[in-house]
Amino acid sequence: MKQKLTLCGLNHKSLEEFVQVIGPVFEHSPWIAEATHAKRPFADLESLHQALCETVKSAPEGKQLELICRHPDLVGRAALAGTLTPASTSEQSSAGLNKLSPDESEMFQSYNRAYREKFGFPFVICARLNKKEAILNAFPVRLKNSRQEEIKTALEEIYKIAYFRLQDIVAE
Repeated sequence: MKQKLTLCGLNHKSLEEFVQVIGPVFEHSPWIAEATHAKRPFADLESLHQALCETVKSAPEGKQLELICRHPDLVGRAALAGTLTPASTSEQSSAGLNKLSPDESEMFQSYNRAYREKFGFPFVICARLNKKEAILNAFPVRLKNSRQEEIKTALEEIYKIAYFRLQDIVAE
């Protein structure tokens, strides 16, 4: 397991180093770490997480949608091709998404298509807090939401994902 970085060490990182360490916390969106760097020093993990989330919340909706769209479909092409980020691979595995029956896999594919058709972005859920059954049950519930409700929900799920990823790399 990779050695965690102390918060003190993180607070002393240059912009480039900070982005290298914190950038992957938000899927393929290093702009969040870059914009948050100037808010250092961070007193604790929660304040770092809050600052990163505030960067996203204050971004224009187009940037927020870009962030949502950077997330892979659950059990999607990237997962099947083995091209997910290491964090996404681990997260999907923790939910049991790497051990699906053919029927379950088809259900995910079908829900992913329906969700993308309705909202124009991938279904995002914090896999570390859910197992495959809970995720499959969430699709039909969330498909009833409005697009604005789903943007809000997807961002809230991304904030949860980011917090777990921060815990993986930063020591308290």
